[in-house]
Amino acid sequence: MTTTSPPDARFAGARQLADAVLFEGYVLYPYRASAAKNRMRWQFGVLVPPAWGPAHGEHSFQRTELVMEPRGEAVLHLELRFLQAWRRTVEEATGDGSFTAVPELHLPDRVLVPWDEGTEERVVMTVPVAELAAGEVTLPFARPAREESEPVPGPDGRERGRLVRRAERIDAEIRLRATELDVPYRALKLTAVVENTGEWTPEPGAGRDSALSRSLVAAHLLLGLSAGSFLSMTDPPEWARSAVRGCENRHTWPVLAGEGGRADVVLSSPIILEDHAEIAPESAGAMYDSTEIDEILALRTAALTDQEKREARGTDPRAAAVVDLAESMPAEVLERLHGAVRALREITRPGRPEPAGPPHDGDVFTPDTPWWDPAHGAAAEPAPERIMIAGRSVGPGSRVLLRPGLRRTDAQDLFLKDSAAQVEAVLHDVDGGVHLAVTLDGDPGADIRREQGRFLYFQPDEVTPLEDA
Repeated sequence: MTTTSPPDARFAGARQLADAVLFEGYVLYPYRASAAKNRMRWQFGVLVPPAWGPAHGEHSFQRTELVMEPRGEAVLHLELRFLQAWRRTVEEATGDGSFTAVPELHLPDRVLVPWDEGTEERVVMTVPVAELAAGEVTLPFARPAREESEPVPGPDGRERGRLVRRAERIDAEIRLRATELDVPYRALKLTAVVENTGEWTPEPGAGRDSALSRSLVAAHLLLGLSAGSFLSMTDPPEWARSAVRGCENRHTWPVLAGEGGRADVVLSSPIILEDHAEIAPESAGAMYDSTEIDEILALRTAALTDQEKREARGTDPRAAAVVDLAESMPAEVLERLHGAVRALREITRPGRPEPAGPPHDGDVFTPDTPWWDPAHGAAAEPAPERIMIAGRSVGPGSRVLLRPGLRRTDAQDLFLKDSAAQVEAVLHDVDGGVHLAVTLDGDPGADIRREQGRFLYFQPDEVTPLEDA
């Protein structure tokens, strides 16, 4: 039986990452509503009403497909998270008990302005996998139109105005099904569709803001199995590769989430991530992205003028939290944002095999003698300029066919699949890895790339040798 239930505890470790997806681009530096970059918002995971999408290049649904291996009477736990946009207007008290809309309301610590606030919404459900295999399960849900008013007191305690927030109705549904796969082991393809089903029809001249107020913003799914595991979409076992290739994900991408080594939780988000992605532990606040950019943002935010900080605080409570964080961040925390070494490990010098016995000078870099220390041992041997690929010697001037792999390929490389290229250099890193610097055949900017040393890079197993010119 399908049931709704409280958020599943197994998602706790993945929610920090999911929060970064939920609020990606919510409000950007300098955190003021007047900033140009904050006037075009809600770019990720927006599911608009069907009547709006086709004519404006946006979509009303997202579909997640992946392979799972449930065990026994496994149960699927699902949590849909999204933001609902509330239109906030600012009204000033006139003195006779009435209010009038104003573009700004100045207070000693902030300047209140009209703004669209996003409130987090969740839809949770639990369904046995056996029920999904028997047929499609649908869960419709809605968020009604609402209006709220918040008084704004002045320094003397008297009401200076009010904030009026309005939310439009949202109608949507979740559709789930599981189909048996013809593979050596028991596995199912799980399909999860989230769709905006609102019947709103835009009026002539209606803008995107009208559609956004009826949309699911930054929509993403957390999926969990009570028993069993999901398969990675980028590194599946050999027996499941064809099944994984048959999965069709639209406007979202599923990755294994939670602690490394676990495979019972998946985050399907509109932002492409890797399996077991993590938020840098040095990040002091949820509004930042990583470490070095945290340092830059913290310094630039602290350097805002008092007037700019008042405008940011009046824009959104989350922007106010960022400003307060930058002003109160201790020096030792700020210093910790300037990069981090996650771990030190033994690595062999390029071109030399891993020693069978204990490490000795000249063969292995150790944590006590890092590779950049001249005292670590003898100088490295010159790296070879040519390597063997598929029984053929490949080096500068060789032509290859690009075959980007699934494990290391980003979205840019996929566009270059089956393109011919010329090898410009064979490069070796300190880990013993080999990289081919290439330029594309027919690229009019190839000469400029050579002059600047800006190439495309692929690993040997991502190319197929062609006949040299």
